[in-house]
Amino acid sequence: MTTGLFRSATAAALLVASTSFASGQSLTMSSWVPPTHFIHTEFLVPFTEKVAEVTEGRVTVTILPAPLGSPPQHWELARNGVADITWGNFTYEPERFVAMWFAEFPNAGTNAEAQSRALWQTYDTYLRDNATFDGVKMLSVGMFGGGQLHHGKTSISSPADVTGQKFRMGGPIQEKLLSSLGAVPVAAPATKAYEMLESGVIDGSLHTMESVVNFRLEDSLKHHTIFPNGFYDATFFVVMNGAKWDSLSDADKAAIDAIAGEDLSAAWGKNFDAQNPAASEKLGAAGHEITAASPELIAAVNTVYDQLVADWIVAAKAVGVEDPAAMLAFYQQNYSALAGK
Repeated sequence: MTTGLFRSATAAALLVASTSFASGQSLTMSSWVPPTHFIHTEFLVPFTEKVAEVTEGRVTVTILPAPLGSPPQHWELARNGVADITWGNFTYEPERFVAMWFAEFPNAGTNAEAQSRALWQTYDTYLRDNATFDGVKMLSVGMFGGGQLHHGKTSISSPADVTGQKFRMGGPIQEKLLSSLGAVPVAAPATKAYEMLESGVIDGSLHTMESVVNFRLEDSLKHHTIFPNGFYDATFFVVMNGAKWDSLSDADKAAIDAIAGEDLSAAWGKNFDAQNPAASEKLGAAGHEITAASPELIAAVNTVYDQLVADWIVAAKAVGVEDPAAMLAFYQQNYSALAGK
């Protein structure tokens, strides 16, 4: 009797497992931008469609109608399995992701596709096995093509113009950069920029050109200072819960790997490469002042950059990066090669 029950239970379990495998896996994705945002329409949705296509419908991804947490929580949402897949900004957890700071420094580039490909190559070569990234499957990384300096009332082109001005910013790299130039950094998410500008809490804000348009700040920020290699940058991720990834079949893992990694990173960058010039054209046509940073301002930023790198090398070694200087050089060399194509 006991043996018969055992055999029946085993058969039932096998039937459930077989049915589950046959029906495939439905994964959830948490995203924190509205469904009208280009990251949703031009990047996330196409990725979910490709996953279903390459796995022949065995794996599907559903973008949830509302985020399961705040933007800074999205790494943990995936790592803990609250959502199967998330995307987010490494900058929102700076102390956790010290290893990534090198890509947020000034002069990281303005070609977002080349940046994102070079960042993936750097992660894959130097950071894949770093304990910082345990618990998740990295599907892609990305950058946004160089953030710039924007002001509400006046042109900013020289070091003297920056002194004493209050700029909204995010993260320790931007804070150090602004304070070293004599500005007053005010920490706040980009979504708060409009009300802070309108209330006079800040004089300007750090954004990509597309962000000025997509966050509807064009009536508040009319003066834009452009650094040829970017004033600063930000780094992003798309990750999947590690245990959920391990539960996929080898065939489905291989299929998703083929559309993720460097290719998905490149897709991220391509979207920003389309958005930033379009935003610049729109702002210029609206009569905004778009000014090149003066050689003196660029030189002042480069001096700060040297100190940022020196400080980061020490911090990166403390989180397990064996040769931070070599990793930075690798990123720069690969970016230059890719941007030159």
